[in-house]
Amino acid sequence: MSPEAVLVAGSTAPGEAPPAPGAAALRGPATGTCPASGQTVGDADRECQICDTEAAALCRVVPLAPGLEAAWEDYVRGHPQGTLFHTLGWRNAVAAAFPHPAFYQVALRRGAVVGVLPLFLVRSWVAGRLLVSVPYGVGGGIIADDTVAARALADAARELAGEHRCCAIDLRSERAEVADWPIVNRYVGFRRMLPPTAAEVASWLPRKARAAARNGRDKYGLTIAYGDEHMDTVWRLYTQNMRRLGSLAYPPSFFRALLRHTPEAHWVSLVFWRDRPVAGLVTFLFRDRVMPYFVGTSAAARRCSAANFLYFSTMERAVTRGYREFDFGRSRRDNAGSFDFKRFHGFEPTPLEYQQYSPCGAAPPRLSPDDLRYRAIRRIWSHLPLPATQLMGSLLSRHVPG
Repeated sequence: MSPEAVLVAGSTAPGEAPPAPGAAALRGPATGTCPASGQTVGDADRECQICDTEAAALCRVVPLAPGLEAAWEDYVRGHPQGTLFHTLGWRNAVAAAFPHPAFYQVALRRGAVVGVLPLFLVRSWVAGRLLVSVPYGVGGGIIADDTVAARALADAARELAGEHRCCAIDLRSERAEVADWPIVNRYVGFRRMLPPTAAEVASWLPRKARAAARNGRDKYGLTIAYGDEHMDTVWRLYTQNMRRLGSLAYPPSFFRALLRHTPEAHWVSLVFWRDRPVAGLVTFLFRDRVMPYFVGTSAAARRCSAANFLYFSTMERAVTRGYREFDFGRSRRDNAGSFDFKRFHGFEPTPLEYQQYSPCGAAPPRLSPDDLRYRAIRRIWSHLPLPATQLMGSLLSRHVPG
């Protein structure tokens, strides 16, 4: 089936578990008669199957067209699980910097958007063909009004995977939306509500984190500047950081595209020590949430508590501008450095329910840096010249979608 075809939800493949009941908006009361269908609902654990069947029949999935883009953006910004990574700004930035075609899917019911699924086709020489939601992001996946719409979008993704001979579908959902697809228990997220005023940020942080940030400011005289003009310097610091970690750095074209496609929704910050840049950060803004995303530090940063000062300043700036939630991003469960640094700042982990589905039934490809196959490569990578890792990272990152 071509991606342009209209898909009708509600069918079940042989041997497949039936879709979970959904259509919350059409369900009747816990007891009594469903107002939509007239069916008697016997108890709180039963739901109106007539309405679920009707909702499935009415739900269709279509590729995102220009005429639906405004509705897509409104839906993402209004949905509780909507994220920056579901927005078209992220799509446009990825498309500008990488050769991955986008297959964004929209679930409609009676002409209204009831679910969305952003997808990119990644042709990786490391892992084969993948459908990823979304590349280079820590979020994505299906967001929908109900399980009927979610199932329709999952079925559409499965159709696309078959058409393009993909070995896996990678959904980076905060919460699992497809009941019978495996959950990847590898990542956790770190979020925390900010205090009401900037003056309270210091006391809101644990004692040691507060002391480290104050040392950066008072003992070492760190200063911070904001502005897109610092982006090139931040990218260079970021590539230094990634080389030390033995990880690929994304190309500068991706950074520039993200800034271009998130106007008024990002900050670029640079920390100076003795008039030299020692730490930089690209932070994204979505609704009332602040998300520090790309960070870079020099070798001297640890000596002057630059990272602690950088995040402390970002938290103060966020509160001053009315943001309510600080999203410290994801960490692998086995990445002790990142995990412990975020807990050091008073953040506790919450499991992320990413899902991977293999259409052919085989185990999905494993691209995590913790895989034994990549450990020797990472050790070598950290000792290569910086210009070499910058160039090779830009080329190889198109095959490893984050």
